[in-house]
Amino acid sequence: MEYRPRIADKLLADKLEAKGAVLIRGPKWCGKTTTAEQYANSILYVSNPAQRENILQLADMDPQQLLFGKTPRLLDEWQTIPVIWDAVRYEVDHRQATGQFILTGSAVPYSKDSKVLHTGTGRFAIIDMLPMSLSESGDSTAAVSLRALFEDPDSPVRGYSEVTLQDVAYLTCRGGWPFAVSADLSEKASLSQAMDYVDLVVEEDISRVDKTERNAERARKLMRSYARYQGTQTPVSQIRKDIIANEQDSITDDTINSYLNALRQIFVIKDLEAWNPNLQSKSAIRTSPTRYFIDPSIATASLRIGPKDLMQDLKTFGFIFETLCIRDLRVYAQALDGDLYHYRDSNGLECDAVLHLRNGKYGLIEIKLGGEKLIDEGARNLKKLQSIIDTSKMSEPSFLMVLTATGNYAYRRSDGVCVVPISTLGC
Repeated sequence: MEYRPRIADKLLADKLEAKGAVLIRGPKWCGKTTTAEQYANSILYVSNPAQRENILQLADMDPQQLLFGKTPRLLDEWQTIPVIWDAVRYEVDHRQATGQFILTGSAVPYSKDSKVLHTGTGRFAIIDMLPMSLSESGDSTAAVSLRALFEDPDSPVRGYSEVTLQDVAYLTCRGGWPFAVSADLSEKASLSQAMDYVDLVVEEDISRVDKTERNAERARKLMRSYARYQGTQTPVSQIRKDIIANEQDSITDDTINSYLNALRQIFVIKDLEAWNPNLQSKSAIRTSPTRYFIDPSIATASLRIGPKDLMQDLKTFGFIFETLCIRDLRVYAQALDGDLYHYRDSNGLECDAVLHLRNGKYGLIEIKLGGEKLIDEGARNLKKLQSIIDTSKMSEPSFLMVLTATGNYAYRRSDGVCVVPISTLGC
């Protein structure tokens, strides 16, 4: 299968120039290893069954031997033998050179019960890799550049896409998994990838991550409930009620939190933190994070629904489409050296996404499935939030954007709000 360039490519190249080791972490099947292979000059596949016994013996007796090879040396799925982390840290300290190692893993780099002795601060750079954005999979024209909007807020907003709402429903359920994106697969086969992913998570990964046995059926119910509450700040207590409704089951909030923490560790879910701007008003800013899966296909697979189901239930489609947009915006934010947040205050004013760069520039984004009424509603919310920001203490937003699923054209309204179909957006 031909390699599709990723936004993470340049990030990895830049990090290798600056650090002795780079950790690429993210969910399984998102393309971490394939991207790392493009830059590696030698590779150790830690989980290779043919070499596993020998690798384990070396790791126990002399882990530094595992690091011999042309650099950058890729250590794939290193977290299955945690001692490798400290061996790499030690080697980086002594070589005093950049671009020595690439580590890839689908779990957090260290935990209390692992054998890792040092966090690696100063030696490692970290890249959080996500499934493919629509521009990476070739499903967005990327005609509307976020970078251009930050560099020149008055730049023209022009773009055209022939992607339909039915197409977006399919892309939502297919997700950004590189294998599912392959042109060699039928639509049915592509859609099955997310279903298989969820099955693997609940049957295996959620228990393996911290060696805590968890009930697969309970995990499946939790992910189904979580899918219904995406894009909200729903408390764990409500998720618990949802799980036990009409079921002869008992589960505590602590147990649910244990399951959710495991899902975070294997990058299945990733919360969106709250934005805290300087405001002229006295509105209290809500600080609870918003709940999201790392990819929208996990939500549809957890609910066991497909593109036709989304088209018949536009309300559910709207919620899950929001997850697709958040995934893409997170990918683009990395390339722009920025972070993504959400906003909500005590007066009920919300903003789905705030793309905030580390140089202080930011853009406000509302996500709507489409239609004139919803676009107008999103634009009003954006203008209202803009009006209460204290610009004596922070800059004006670089842009206001309503991100949509429908509509062929990207354009700027007379009030200055950009209306952008997700299939025209790029970094």
